[in-house]
Amino acid sequence: MIFYSLKNSKNKTDFKNAVIQGIADDRGLYFPDKITPLKKEFWNTIEQLSNEEIAFELIKQFVDHINDKHLKKIINETLSFKFPVVQIENGIFALELFHGPTMAFKDVGAGFMARCLQEFQTENKITVLVATSGDTGGAVANGFYKVKGVDVVILYPKGKVSEIQEKQLTTLGENITALEVNGTFDDCQEMVKSAFLDTEITNKIQLTSANSINVARWLPQMFYFAFAYKELKKHQKEIVFSVPSGNFGNICAGMLAQKLGMPIKTFIAATNENNVVTRYLETETYQPKPTIPTISNAMDVGNPSNFIRIQELYNNDFTSLKKHLKSFTFSDNETKETIKKLYQENNYLADPHGAIGYLGLKKFNLSNNQIGVFLETAHPIKFLDVIYPLINEEITIPKQIEKVLNKEKKSIEINQYNELKKFLIFK
Repeated sequence: MIFYSLKNSKNKTDFKNAVIQGIADDRGLYFPDKITPLKKEFWNTIEQLSNEEIAFELIKQFVDHINDKHLKKIINETLSFKFPVVQIENGIFALELFHGPTMAFKDVGAGFMARCLQEFQTENKITVLVATSGDTGGAVANGFYKVKGVDVVILYPKGKVSEIQEKQLTTLGENITALEVNGTFDDCQEMVKSAFLDTEITNKIQLTSANSINVARWLPQMFYFAFAYKELKKHQKEIVFSVPSGNFGNICAGMLAQKLGMPIKTFIAATNENNVVTRYLETETYQPKPTIPTISNAMDVGNPSNFIRIQELYNNDFTSLKKHLKSFTFSDNETKETIKKLYQENNYLADPHGAIGYLGLKKFNLSNNQIGVFLETAHPIKFLDVIYPLINEEITIPKQIEKVLNKEKKSIEINQYNELKKFLIFK
């Protein structure tokens, strides 16, 4: 498979190099040169397949330099946990993506990418440089922990991730280093992008990224959309996905599955007050803005990187995109009220991101021939400071979280890009 840069379509490479580079040398995101829909028979008989078989069929056309046997092994190891679809009320379901090692949907992409890099072992050590607004850091830290030949450097905004999220990305040590940035997620992401273009750094070390800008992080997020379709196909109704959206990698992967033939017409990008895409769909003007801190912190992104991939999926045709993508924005107060309502009336505990996904379905107003699925992207325990005052009940701490709570935080505080540059060159 050939991937091209979205800054310059003539700038091309293969899957292996796209994974190792993370981002093209012109700062463009990589995008597959060709997307071949799967046969209708695959989607018509999907309920007869295992999750591992589904994942292999979805991703194999995009992956080279890894033979089928090894790719299947990578998939089997990545999908080592469940992806339950839970009915919340009549016609609305939650797709729970928090049953992995760090209890976040990003465990899938991080685990897949880490295993791909192990396959691509090179003579030179690779440094994974990643920015996180919440769950990416913990998932990447866990996925790459003690992977030979790989160092991981995680940038996160000081005071803008939850305590548990911070513990997950700052307590492992070994080959994992956390840099605490005095700024926003957008500042972290901008530093990462700048480092990739800085030849003083790249001439000295091999950089790659484990954000969803990396194709090996982005592509496997297709899997669980197809898993949910497999579970809900029996209802014989149109399925609408509502995806809590920040950097837009997750919903972009779902829309790629749509391009592969998954019979889904509508996606909802449910956002918090960082609503650049919502406003774009209303005005056809894309205008990034400074990040607004919210209780759904993983979505606090003022300039979502992956939206350009969604535009490319629809050939930059605004009219076509608007037919398939809806977007609604919700406040912290609306999010809190929804968490309380879901717990009191439906006996379901949602995290702030999942609550926004649920609100997206309610605002969309499903018809009688539709069912809705919202993505529960992280375990509610990660947002205890938000959730406990709303329900006033103790939440059982899962074993994945309990093991990091008493570990010592280790991070390096930085203020500006030059400090990151100095660290990378002299580490």
